[in-house]
Formats: sequence, C-alpha cells, structure tokens
Amino acid sequence: MKDLIGRPGTMSGLALRIGQSAFAAASIGVMVSALGFSSFTAFCYLIASMGLQVLWSFGLACLDMYALRRKRDLQNPILVSLFVVGDWVTATLTLAAASSSAGIIFLYAKDLDVCKFHKELPCSMFQISIALAFITWALIAMSSHVMFWILLASV
Repeated sequence: MKDLIGRPGTMSGLALRIGQSAFAAASIGVMVSALGFSSFTAFCYLIASMGLQVLWSFGLACLDMYALRRKRDLQNPILVSLFVVGDWVTATLTLAAASSSAGIIFLYAKDLDVCKFHKELPCSMFQISIALAFITWALIAMSSHVMFWILLASV
C-alpha cells in the first residue's frame, strides 16, 4: 500500500498539494479582482474556504518538502489520521463553497439574466473563480481518497 500516488512525503504528494494551493490561490485572486463580489455572501464564503485551503495545502506541501529533503517517512498512523480529518474538513468546505457560489451564478446568469442586463457585474470572472474552486476540490478529493486508503492500510 506504500505505492499510492499522492501519499505524503513523495514528489506526487508534493505536486498534489502545490496544485491544491495554486488553484485555490488562483480562485481567490480571480474572485477578488472581480468588482462587486463582496455583495454576495456565497462568494465571500468561497474566498474564506479557499483561504483555508491555501493554508492547509501549503502547510502540508512544506511538510512534504521537509520529508523529501530529510528522506523521512510520513506513514505514522496518528499523522495520517490528522491528514485524513484535515483533508475531509477542507474538502467539505471547498465543495460547499464552490457549489453555493455556482448556484448563485447560475441563478444570476441563466435564470434571472442579471449578467446580460447588468454589464457591470463581471459574471465571467465569477465563473472562472468557481471553476478553479471545483478543480481545487477535485484535487483535495484525490488527496482525501489516498489518505483514507493509507489510514486503512496502517490499522
């Protein structure tokens, strides 16, 4: 079970965590650069969720870099269970934030045609930010899945 791609302390795990951090940071950057995002609670929740995701993933990326430099194994069951819980929490928050934001932009763009009539709303930037949030969620879901199997193998 030590051959899983994305496990902590490996280059693939480091790449997965850097990808999570980069896409979450890009989602924040695009959303913050769109004027008027703060008038929507779901978009503010997306920013908060992506901020937590950046902190969590960047912290674990630093831990992966440390483990790679020192050639340490991060397969400790207590450490892996911490990773599992952290990944599950951030994955749930990320999915909830991305889904609620997608619901708002779908309502405004498709159902109410607000984006068509109010050109001052940067709906395309909102959509890009939400797409980046869903990519972040896909990466954290992969990481959560790997961590869960590592935890099961270590018990």
